[in-house]
Amino acid sequence: MQKKLRVAVIYGGKSGEHEVSLISAASVMKAMDLEKYEVLPIGITKEGEWQVGTQSFPALEGSLGAEKLDQLQSQLPSVSNVTNGKQLPALTSEFVDVVFPVLHGTYGEDGTIQGMFEMANVPYVGAGVLASAVAMDKVMAKMVCASAGLPQGEFVHYLRAHFFNQKEEVLDDVEEKLGYPCFVKPANLGSSVGISKANHRSELEQAMDLAYRYDRKVLVEEFIPAREIEVAVLGNDDPQASLPGEIISSSDFYDYQAKYVDGKSAMEVPAKLTQEQTKQVREMAIKSYQALDCTGLARVDFFLRKDNEKILINEVNTLPGFTPFSMYPVMWKETGLPYSELIDRLIRLAIERYDEKQSLITSLES
Repeated sequence: MQKKLRVAVIYGGKSGEHEVSLISAASVMKAMDLEKYEVLPIGITKEGEWQVGTQSFPALEGSLGAEKLDQLQSQLPSVSNVTNGKQLPALTSEFVDVVFPVLHGTYGEDGTIQGMFEMANVPYVGAGVLASAVAMDKVMAKMVCASAGLPQGEFVHYLRAHFFNQKEEVLDDVEEKLGYPCFVKPANLGSSVGISKANHRSELEQAMDLAYRYDRKVLVEEFIPAREIEVAVLGNDDPQASLPGEIISSSDFYDYQAKYVDGKSAMEVPAKLTQEQTKQVREMAIKSYQALDCTGLARVDFFLRKDNEKILINEVNTLPGFTPFSMYPVMWKETGLPYSELIDRLIRLAIERYDEKQSLITSLES
């Protein structure tokens, strides 16, 4: 009988997307075949405390259900040597076979915890340190995509000190370069947290104030009358793109409420595009994925302008949601890859990338 892989699923975290992470992690664990995997849930509280095994269960009760929790507990590996609390668990290759981080936002998809996995020398699902950090910073990601020749909307960005020391100058600059309406975003945050639409100067100032509560760098983008198209990408050196999907938001724009809470936003997969548009958006998704040096998975978001049907890249998300409302698994399902097989593929990709890196290290040392 083949040995089960021990998979540590890490969720929660200190970011503003803590609750979304719990729902995503529950969906991932529900889909994991317990005949193949020995699942070790590891939760991180909003205060940064680590909860291993049964200590992490209370946070999952609402989204995972009692039956699945019982199943997980029945196969739970021994963690008697692991300390709960501020001390990090022993996430070494001797303790787990692979880590599946389901951590959205700050400290989860920005390269922070990926660096810890690298130091622990353990395989992990998703992008590496560099791709995670660059993709998380929307300004840096836009610069990289621009260097790869990918078309984007107009944008400007400002550091907190610049804004609060020269507020009127910054507001004038936005009005001159972008006009109204425009969108204001924290540069390093996901899931549409802290994003506002500004229709005039007072709303712009309020939007900037809000965004700076989350980040020291703020991005302001032109308003683009467009359809919102997304593509799921999967793979390491030879990535594949899913059929594109379209978001039809329940609100003025696809904010946190529309994305995760109200469940009223519509998803259309595949999106109603021409054959040429479908081909183009899938090619652009892979091009941006490779430009950022992504591995494992990413969701690439686009705008399809309503006036001239030009396709513009919006952003790349290296750890997209896995909730029941999330586009990433839905797009792969409609492309022919069911949820459970998607999880299998992601775990294999993590191990393949780890093995390749180990062979490079070995060859350098020999």
